[in-house]
Amino acid sequence: RAILTAPVDLLFNGGVGTYVKASDETHEQIGDPSNNAVRVNGADLRCTVVGEGGNLGFSQRGRIEAALAGVRINTDAIDNSAGVDTSDHEVNIKILLAPLVASGELTGAGRDELLVSVTDDVAAHVLRDNYEQNVLLGNARALGPAMAHEHIRLMHCLEDRGDLDRRLEFLPSDADLLERASSLDRGLTSPEFSVLTAYTKIALKNDLLKSSLPDDEWFARDLRAYFPPQIAAAYADRLASHPLARQIVANAVANSIVNRGGLTFTLRAIEDTQATVEDVARAFAAAREILDLAGFTNAVQALDNRIPAQAQTKLCLGFRRTLDAAVRWLIQAPAAPIGDTVERFAAVGEWIGRLDAFLAEPDLNRRSREIEEAAAVGVPEPLAAVFSDLAKATALMDAIDTASRTGEDPGEVLRVMFDVYGRFSIGRLLELDAALPVTDVWTATAQSATEADLRAAAVALTERILADTEQSADRVATWLGERPGSKRAIEATAALADSQEASLASLVVVLRSMRALARS
Repeated sequence: RAILTAPVDLLFNGGVGTYVKASDETHEQIGDPSNNAVRVNGADLRCTVVGEGGNLGFSQRGRIEAALAGVRINTDAIDNSAGVDTSDHEVNIKILLAPLVASGELTGAGRDELLVSVTDDVAAHVLRDNYEQNVLLGNARALGPAMAHEHIRLMHCLEDRGDLDRRLEFLPSDADLLERASSLDRGLTSPEFSVLTAYTKIALKNDLLKSSLPDDEWFARDLRAYFPPQIAAAYADRLASHPLARQIVANAVANSIVNRGGLTFTLRAIEDTQATVEDVARAFAAAREILDLAGFTNAVQALDNRIPAQAQTKLCLGFRRTLDAAVRWLIQAPAAPIGDTVERFAAVGEWIGRLDAFLAEPDLNRRSREIEEAAAVGVPEPLAAVFSDLAKATALMDAIDTASRTGEDPGEVLRVMFDVYGRFSIGRLLELDAALPVTDVWTATAQSATEADLRAAAVALTERILADTEQSADRVATWLGERPGSKRAIEATAALADSQEASLASLVVVLRSMRALARS
């Protein structure tokens, strides 16, 4: 008991038995009589972090109680996930090699030798999976209170499918979670998020398995990435015939979507666009390539223990917002093979981090401030520039799309579009829209629709200016100067942009003025 309640940094459980319960649980409910004399309550812990190397060292309610008291704790399933993941890799490698051993192409001793040689590669892959999952949980905790309504919707969805029993998993009721969010500024705890993560990933994986996505040649890269490089290279022609190839692909894609998009990513995308799960996954696969997800996350991970964790979380959440918007954009674009989509929008990656050459003065000043703020906490300037520019990724996609329709040079379209963004304060309006409180599914959908409408208004104005004017440095100013209504529209957007908060009604009003101007 003294060890369990010691004021230490880390309490690590690696044995057999349940040592921590909730205050309102009895020893009889725990069912481990041999440890009744030493068992403590979650609220009694004085450690900073719990690491669960053993199974069932805590009751789930004990974990939740400890988390609500400020202890940093996940679940045994999360902390033990590397062990399970390692076993999965071992089994799947043996399944791949079994026909080779049976045919004599590979001896049993040779197989064992090969398994030993890839130990470090498997360990690195498994630890990466574990790291990514903990980043997901950190991001979820950071947004817990703000996204309480979204997490309630997710739990309802999983319940409606018959996948989740909230009472069995000790997840709070709607009323309890909303009360926690409003009175304590707390969302779900990490143990609760850990459970919800498992159900969300399993549901998404099962949905993807029912689709044709795992059979798409594009996702062969996910299959190759699962195996150690040495094995993937030596037996590249055998990977597709692996009996569990579809399951490996579906699992990898589901992990990537949830880890990087967040727990409610797929649900919100489907509700906002009426797309299928497969549509969302394909758009995600294209967006992660276009935006260089791997490069960005590796750069953020390289800052571990060099900058505050909160700063890393801010970088991750900023990328997630961009990913969210880009996926919605791609879902609503004409369908195309993923490779073609990635190639079409390759310029997005070339522009991000270098937008200072295109931005109008208001947005250029905002970009400079954002880079300075990030640099102040230790973010390298090139990464800070990329982070600032990511928010405009969908505008870059709009510019490429507009250029293909109008025949204009993409760089010229981008210059005109960002001039429009600056004059109509669209960047600031998008920030105000994102800050609107989400109280239910209707306001969440309205918020997403308003974001899309603001971007669409900028595209409509850009297209009219391109159609009505010749290329020049003051192309936008010339067009606006010929339309008396432009001054009123710009003043209306500027007034709203200068305010500290907006409403859906005020955003609709300025949107109407921009649309009217585009039609004039």
